[in-house]
Amino acid sequence: MRIAMIGGGYVGLVSGACFAEFGTEVTVVETDPAKLAALAEGRMPIYEPGLDQLVAANVKAGHLTFTGDLATALHGAEAVFIAVGTPTRRGDGHADLSYVYAATEQVARLLTGYTVIVTKSTVPVGTGRRIAEIVRAARPDLDFDVASNPEFLREGNAIGDFMRPDRVVIGTESERAREVLRTLYRPLYLIEAPIVFTGIETAELIKYAANAFLAMKVTFINEMADLCEKAGADVHDVARGIGLDGRIGRKFLHPGPGYGGSCFPKDTLALMRIAQDAGAPTRLVETVVAVNDARKAGMAMRVIAACGGSVRGKTIGVLGLTFKPETDDMRDSPSIPIVSRLIEDGAIVRAFDPEGMQQARPLLPDAVVYCRDALDAAAGADVLVLITEWNEFRALSPVRLRDAMRGRVLVDLRNVYDPVAMRHSGFTYFGIGRPDVC
Repeated sequence: MRIAMIGGGYVGLVSGACFAEFGTEVTVVETDPAKLAALAEGRMPIYEPGLDQLVAANVKAGHLTFTGDLATALHGAEAVFIAVGTPTRRGDGHADLSYVYAATEQVARLLTGYTVIVTKSTVPVGTGRRIAEIVRAARPDLDFDVASNPEFLREGNAIGDFMRPDRVVIGTESERAREVLRTLYRPLYLIEAPIVFTGIETAELIKYAANAFLAMKVTFINEMADLCEKAGADVHDVARGIGLDGRIGRKFLHPGPGYGGSCFPKDTLALMRIAQDAGAPTRLVETVVAVNDARKAGMAMRVIAACGGSVRGKTIGVLGLTFKPETDDMRDSPSIPIVSRLIEDGAIVRAFDPEGMQQARPLLPDAVVYCRDALDAAAGADVLVLITEWNEFRALSPVRLRDAMRGRVLVDLRNVYDPVAMRHSGFTYFGIGRPDVC
């Protein structure tokens, strides 16, 4: 079987490499010359654990190729996946579908036989219908079907999510298209992964609904953390106590500085706009967005309060900049408003992230000092702030951290460290949603 994947970004590259691992012949189309050159040399434009090895193995096996020529990619393809970006449209929160529609027009002009056109990008309800209209207008003679196949890939665990998914959602009204995609996903049938066939609109909405619900869980436990601090309770025990209820589940109940990344922020905004336009506003989602934005902005105030009300002239070491560990993604990371506010208030910020510093530079103030490792970031610091819970930060020796610092204040925005152990090591420790343990 042969397919084309339009877009060599996160979704397209991971999906293309995983389909190739199934034995499918995959051609990934990337129009950015720099990205295409990097892929041709075996350099990944994104950081995702295991992706470089997976790509290299399938390029060597002849299952995976990269090109900038769309016509070459489409030749003989039974399905073409559109996996281009759908960022938040400036000014109104809607998803920007210009890249999706531009790719659709190009595909329509170049197809020569029956093909299933599949949206892999996250797109609003109605996009599949619009794609069909664009193709019919450009090529009334063309034999094609449209399908929606949303991705559910977690950054840092994307390959595992693709190979062992909770479910695969395929939205189409054509039995012929179902058969093509059923064949493509046959290796997952063999491991009994659930394959959910729906209508196109349903598949499009499932993706948004899933991300909005998870964002709501994150925001809920963050609000419970605030309540725990006032009530003298422990948010981790609260999370465990409710998470053991099978109707709730344990995942996404980890308190922190708010959600970020490439999916939750833009997808919750887009769902808000979709619902408003449909006359069925999602008040819960609207509140989640507002609460999360306020939380990220408010985390800097926690640091300032821990410093006695002012950070002017103080050196602050920051551990972690990406929105989560095991990725280099800085999109909507809580570190952006936190670090920006600290510098705006006169702090000197020394920061380290294992993978995200290059991506952070254009998003953070120029005054940030980027360090070679965690201890370098802590060197001479009056305050140490942990923003992203990379595993290497969990293993840091409290004594070595203390000896590297000038001050003794530790603000742990992910509750990585044991409050008792850190206080015994001489730190004034501040966590999230934990009782004040002496």
